[in-house]
Amino acid sequence: MTETVLYRKIDDGDYGEICIQRPKKHNAITKDMVDGLHNSLKQAKQDSLKFLVITGAGNKMFCAGGDLNELHGDLTPDEAFSHLYPVKEVLYEIVSFPVPTICLLNGNALGGGCEIATACDIRIAKENSTFGFVQTKLGIIPGWGGGALLYEKVNPNFAFQWLMEASIFEVAYLKERGWVHHIVTQEEINNKKELLKPYISKSYDQMKILKNQYKKKIASIGLSSLMNEEVRNCANLWDSKEHKDAVKEFLSRK
Repeated sequence: MTETVLYRKIDDGDYGEICIQRPKKHNAITKDMVDGLHNSLKQAKQDSLKFLVITGAGNKMFCAGGDLNELHGDLTPDEAFSHLYPVKEVLYEIVSFPVPTICLLNGNALGGGCEIATACDIRIAKENSTFGFVQTKLGIIPGWGGGALLYEKVNPNFAFQWLMEASIFEVAYLKERGWVHHIVTQEEINNKKELLKPYISKSYDQMKILKNQYKKKIASIGLSSLMNEEVRNCANLWDSKEHKDAVKEFLSRK
């Protein structure tokens, strides 16, 4: 694990928590953090958890996606693929995790941050937060397989619209659409023991059976190949003029 990704087991609730800890950079994901996520998930699998929580540090942003200092516009398609694919593997590990995964959205999410959240089974979001699959505004598509996952988690017509239009939606609207399951206050987030009580009250065996049933429903094995295809398609767009221009404009604004 890296210091920007922290995993801990919460013994009194028998669940685990992975926290993305880079709030000054909007919890953007670097290559080192991908390794930290892989290691955290590996450890969590060994801990016989009832469920796994994935959250971010701070109270403004869950995750802004990939760090553009590494995922810049000057990569070749093959270089882009080599950067993107390991994160796809992280998302697939979350999708296929043996017990339920809960994304506790402590703030807004953009791009890859929405992909990570979509990989989780349940999304609990803070009030007044906003979320956007904005990748098509950057001349690409989702690069970690999250777009393929979105079609499994919400109505496909809405998924298509969101991915194509790259809108940023308020949390209340996304609850109506089924992407967000619960909206909570900052105070409720701070009291995780109470917030997560419906999940803590279940047994390990119950949670494992329920997750296995859900994995069969979403055909998680077949999902991996669809996610791979999306990563490759994103990488193929990486050296397009549209993407290079969009990244340059974004970095110049910073």
